[in-house]
Amino acid sequence: MSWFTALRDTARAGLTVDRSLTNPRRALRGAVAAALVVFPALFLYGPAQATSAAMGAFIAGTATFQRSFRPRASLALAAAAGLGLSTFLGYVAVGIPGAFPVVLALWAFGAGLAWAIGPTAGVVAANTLAVMMVVVQLPVSVPTAVEHGLLCSVGGAVQALVVTVWPIDSWRAQRDALADIYAGLGDYARRLRHDPVAQVDPEPFIVGRQAARLTARQARRRPPELRGLRTIAERIRPALAALADPRVGAAEEGAERDRAREVLAAAADVLDALARAIRSGDPVRLPRDTPGLALARPGSGEDLLRGAARRSARRLSGLLGRAADRLDRQDRTTVQSRTAPTATATGLRRPPLVKVAPAALATVGRQLHRHSAIFHHAVRMAVVVTSAYLASRLLRIEHGYWAPMTSAMVMRPDFAQTFSRGVARVAGTAAGVLLSTAVVQLFDPGDWVLAVLAVCCMGLAYLTMRTGYAVMTVAISSYVVFLLGLQPGDPVRLAVDRVSMTLLGGFVALAAYALFPTWQTARLPERLAEWLASAGRYAAAVFGAYGDPAGGRAEREVRPALLDVREARSEMLAALDRAEVEPVRHSEQVPELSRKQFDKARSAVGMLDRSTVLLEAHLPGEDAPPVPGAGAFGEELRDATALAAAAVLLGQDVDFTLLREAHRTWDHQLAALPPDDRIDVVRAGARLVMQALTELERAVRTRPQPAHPEPVPLGA
Repeated sequence: MSWFTALRDTARAGLTVDRSLTNPRRALRGAVAAALVVFPALFLYGPAQATSAAMGAFIAGTATFQRSFRPRASLALAAAAGLGLSTFLGYVAVGIPGAFPVVLALWAFGAGLAWAIGPTAGVVAANTLAVMMVVVQLPVSVPTAVEHGLLCSVGGAVQALVVTVWPIDSWRAQRDALADIYAGLGDYARRLRHDPVAQVDPEPFIVGRQAARLTARQARRRPPELRGLRTIAERIRPALAALADPRVGAAEEGAERDRAREVLAAAADVLDALARAIRSGDPVRLPRDTPGLALARPGSGEDLLRGAARRSARRLSGLLGRAADRLDRQDRTTVQSRTAPTATATGLRRPPLVKVAPAALATVGRQLHRHSAIFHHAVRMAVVVTSAYLASRLLRIEHGYWAPMTSAMVMRPDFAQTFSRGVARVAGTAAGVLLSTAVVQLFDPGDWVLAVLAVCCMGLAYLTMRTGYAVMTVAISSYVVFLLGLQPGDPVRLAVDRVSMTLLGGFVALAAYALFPTWQTARLPERLAEWLASAGRYAAAVFGAYGDPAGGRAEREVRPALLDVREARSEMLAALDRAEVEPVRHSEQVPELSRKQFDKARSAVGMLDRSTVLLEAHLPGEDAPPVPGAGAFGEELRDATALAAAAVLLGQDVDFTLLREAHRTWDHQLAALPPDDRIDVVRAGARLVMQALTELERAVRTRPQPAHPEPVPLGA
């Protein structure tokens, strides 16, 4: 993609306006919390202190709107602590000659590293950096720095208190995450009717697992209908895939395939009904006519599904029935004890923020090396913000802090977000500053009117968080202008300075990324290698469970391996999406692996992943006899895929000759055993795995090699 096309597309994305709005009640709650801080501070202390308190209240309120499954109050408190510390350090440093640029650079570097923890931490850290640059412009002496820092923290604490006493849709994020899983499975079932080897989107499952991690307080208050349904959904996915795939499920054509399509269509309708019930909290209303699922049950008349396909259909029917029964049973429960054993004895646990701090610091520490994209972003952030600040000081512009503030709010670890937000920030800030300055110039409002206008703009910013970054920036810039309007100065001169400094800060941020980029295209082989290695561990765990059913491997090894491969695939797809909009050629960034080779290799790893899912759908119970040699083959597979991942990363050839020989030997051993559906499924799954690895071997081949024989057929 050319630079012109990339810049045009990212600019268009940044200026896109969505008609959706944030929940108005939540926006009103955030504005009320800000008002509870601004007006008392203005009455008791004055404009400067009211500005610090307002900044703390607004940024802490912004943290409660981020995509996070932690309690909103804890997010506000964490933001308040960061805001108070940044405000205090800024006030202290600004009074020492030459100290503030050093503190600013160090804080900017830390804010960039915060992205290693997650997007929420990165956004909040960038906001604390912006607040540091704004509030230190207010006239204040060093002895009162503690007072301003405390007021900034109090603003965030009030947000946390209001969120606690005025809960709104407390479980909306968890409900939506769980409902998205079932809605995604419904869509997956429909696609399988026409494409039996379709892939499922892993993102809803990853988000759903994050949503299921609860603090102790959340676990005691979790709605009963949110318990246990995610585990059922995890088992529905392989059952759908195993039924649809003609290699281990229903026949490719004929009456059995038609019956499988009926079952999949009925399952999709049931999954949609479950998703609606979970999202709304209303009783589940299943479709009245589900003949496909009825025919999948034993003893229901002529059943055209046979063998493994029949087992998959019956398992699918049973899982859907369990999900519906669980929702129906919870609907009939009128009293739910907060200390019920089911609320605290099961599920994932999310430790409190204080206990997470050591792990977060360790995560950040692992990014401190020159090959880390997060480290590159942190260095870029520190250099750009400090350079913009020093440039504004050299130009002797009174309100030059808008330049580094714009740079801090614009910069993101990837190209697309940085450039789209840069365009949106410049456009929104210019519009907001001009509009609010015109209001101040024309009507000359007093301090209390300016405070009211600032609070209204905060509420508008909360309300338009989903509308678009440009629109939200208009409201943010307006509230900052109204707050700073409490200080003396010429409004027209202030407007010119703010717009020019916004342009300067945006230009510096975009130029820095263009000159010192971190292209995701260059990291695609790394993401592919991580996915391949995790897919190999997942397949090895599944074969190990066949080899030792009584050892509990299905829960101890298969489950964690599935989560790893799902996350690796999601990260690879996210990197690919970001790489698609970068203005660089794939051949220049990854000369050892062409784009055609990468796409073929990605398809082969996806086939390996899917083949393992089909095998997982038929995992034996703990009382089932072991499959001879399955565990040993799994170990060979794990080692071979790990070596292949290293070869992909280094741009070398992949060689599965030893694994292919091990598979032939093992398959001949299984062929000599008495006929058994379970053995047939394992042999078919192993053959699919070897076909996928053979395709991978061909995809990344760098030089001509003799063709390898195809894996042995199932009936050999």
